[in-house]
Amino acid sequence: MRGLAAALAAGAIGAPAAALVLEFPAAATTTGTLAEPLASAPIPAGAWDGAQVPLTAAEGRVERTAWRIDAPGLPTLALMQPLRAQLQAAGFELGFECETRACGGFDFRYALDLLPEPEMHVDLGDFRYLTARRGEEVVGLMVSRSASAGFVQLTRVTPAEIVAPAPMLAAAVGAPLRVAGGGGELALPDQPGTTVSLSAANAMPSELALRLAETGGAVLDDLVFASGASRLEPGDYPSLAALADWLRADPARQVTLVGHTDAAGGLEGNIVLSRRRAEAVRAALVGEFGVAPGQVRAEGVGFLSPRASNETEDGRRLNRRVEAVVVAGG
Repeated sequence: MRGLAAALAAGAIGAPAAALVLEFPAAATTTGTLAEPLASAPIPAGAWDGAQVPLTAAEGRVERTAWRIDAPGLPTLALMQPLRAQLQAAGFELGFECETRACGGFDFRYALDLLPEPEMHVDLGDFRYLTARRGEEVVGLMVSRSASAGFVQLTRVTPAEIVAPAPMLAAAVGAPLRVAGGGGELALPDQPGTTVSLSAANAMPSELALRLAETGGAVLDDLVFASGASRLEPGDYPSLAALADWLRADPARQVTLVGHTDAAGGLEGNIVLSRRRAEAVRAALVGEFGVAPGQVRAEGVGFLSPRASNETEDGRRLNRRVEAVVVAGG
């Protein structure tokens, strides 16, 4: 087999697992990587059943790597077959496997946590997917193509060392906690001298959480994007902290972040920009706030859904936004 050998040196913190080496049928370029020392990744256990894709959460060190393969016209089966054989030769046991329509097309693809365009391109009319396991190690492999190249993403989850948190104060089993001092502190039963701070934000659902529960969506109003830019301006964003708290409180909860732009420029470019804004917010939630990647997806609609006039700077600023839309577990 011609081409590039790609070694993924993944493993537990301080104890790397054996490298997994893949060879591609043509020259390959790494287009994107995302490594999380301790996270969970949604791994399909079956195809879209008309209501959902059955997912299992693989936990540990999660690495996602995507490649562009210099092989115009190469069928996805010709790309998948040798990679499947290499996984088997490396001792992996194959699990679920499907092809485009049998997978569930659009619904299956968007249940996966793939790197965004242009790092990972998926043709919704031509892709293949498989899962495989080797002991406690799990991988998910997606292959697709464009008119000029093939695309591969490997998601690899390996065991990671879990560092125990500092000991927490605990109450007696069956003894309810009681609020002391009019709600400012929390006293533990039978330990009248031991209290922990209880802020108002922790004592009741946030305004954002209430909006998500009542309407199924909420604008993250405090985010700031410059015109034409996908990067979040530096600053503290309470909306992200509140959304992260809401998601971490229930692993079944999922949201789609929908990016919006003002009307400066063409539609196609603004759709790309709006999605990148949503992806920037997703990256902050996952990387800075510890939200599980499988709980958050990112999409963009450009300037197609304004909430204010684009004739004024104030209106354009309001239109440059990201909204959280509840898709599961609300």
